[in-house]
Amino acid sequence: MCTYLKNLEGYKLNDLNLKGFDFIQEMFDKAFERVNTFKDIRTELVEGKEKRAGTELAQEITKKQKVEDNKETTEIKELMEFIPDEEEVAIDAIRLAVKSPSIVDWKIHKEGRKSYYQITRADGKSQIYMIFSHMLKSFDREDLETLYKLVKSKYESTRLVEDLVLVLGNDLKTMFEPHVEYKIWRNQQDYKVLSWKMYDSCGVHFLRMQHMQIYMLVEKKYPLAPLTLTMMLEKKLMIDYESEIAYQLLKFIIKQLRSKEVFGSILLVLMKL
Repeated sequence: MCTYLKNLEGYKLNDLNLKGFDFIQEMFDKAFERVNTFKDIRTELVEGKEKRAGTELAQEITKKQKVEDNKETTEIKELMEFIPDEEEVAIDAIRLAVKSPSIVDWKIHKEGRKSYYQITRADGKSQIYMIFSHMLKSFDREDLETLYKLVKSKYESTRLVEDLVLVLGNDLKTMFEPHVEYKIWRNQQDYKVLSWKMYDSCGVHFLRMQHMQIYMLVEKKYPLAPLTLTMMLEKKLMIDYESEIAYQLLKFIIKQLRSKEVFGSILLVLMKL
């Protein structure tokens, strides 16, 4: 007890002779508590070192992940082919700034021997398109979904015989309701991929092959054969401008290719092209 009392609040033993028992007991309890809660400086050094090591490890992991992400981004960009089209970019800019009224009707417009698609909107204005891909340059996803509903309702009530109507109906049905038994999927391995293009405004990518073409939604999985997926990456995705949706589409296609357990070397070769 004397050991503790020697350092109580700076008092000496002679000074404490004049203090009462309760006062000394209180001072003793405080000193005893400080002794019991004493933390060895060596322990603090070890804990501090461990904390710094944990922080450094977390920083190293973050740094490594960033390097890997940058590497992946660079590799995926190698699978894109940037083909700017000033007219298309201007159309997209206008479309995004001022949303067009909803589509309310469509029909085949004829001029002499030529036929076109005529799209009418809620404000009464209409636009003529020669082929489906021309619509995709100015459509957004809402336009696309509305057109499919209108075409589908006409399919159900009327027998469609005109070539343009059949083509549009089949393209939209393949896009929104892909079925593995469709002829277009069964025959894909017989043809080479000629080009692969992205329509960013409506989230569609277009695959042009020998004797057939396929329009697909970027987020939807289709029964594409490993050979077709490989040829798509080899041809590269044609884009008008860089976008997150194009980046995500390529990641999605690569994931499909890997899930089909295709030879890993194929993808490695494509990444180096």
